[in-house]
Amino acid sequence: MREQKKKVISKKLKRIVIMVAIVLAVAVFFALGFQVSRLTESKTTKLGFEDIGELATQSAYCTEVNVTDNSRELFNIKIPFTQSKYVYSYDIVIKAGYDFGEIEWSEKDNKEIEVKLPEAKILSSDLDTESFKVYHEAESIYTQIGLEDNNEALKGMKKNAEKDAISNGLLENARSNAETVLRGFIGNVYDLNEYTITFVDK
Repeated sequence: MREQKKKVISKKLKRIVIMVAIVLAVAVFFALGFQVSRLTESKTTKLGFEDIGELATQSAYCTEVNVTDNSRELFNIKIPFTQSKYVYSYDIVIKAGYDFGEIEWSEKDNKEIEVKLPEAKILSSDLDTESFKVYHEAESIYTQIGLEDNNEALKGMKKNAEKDAISNGLLENARSNAETVLRGFIGNVYDLNEYTITFVDK
């Protein structure tokens, strides 16, 4: 019985010694300088603006007045009491800017960052429904203004608003503001005291 107990005890002692030896070996391994070596070398290949998608850099607010005038005619002469006429206005918000996925940029050897910009474009034209005003409203039971007429009128108002906004410098202002925005993004990555930014047409 004593011999069996001695054998069991000796086996347990061997296991304990082996475990302690393993723990000590691992501890010595790390203490001697085993480290995970990480060599990091990075260069910015993307700037934040590339993930923005469309960015409106200028807005214009136009008030468009529409006149819808329908009446029945006979031999090119308007028949009395058949005229339907509406005169009303809407404010239209037009936004212009860029699809930033179309913007290209590259870093030159002389510490110059060249940014190629496409033409600014209209991104959206939205009616401000709360701005609706009616100046004249007269509808004849003989000539009614339908939804198709109304929809066509709204499309025409948007097109006119876009033309007015463009003629008043909407796209030029969008380009200027885009350059300002891009300088801010690039300045978060590059030291603009050392780098120059050049904007060119794409």
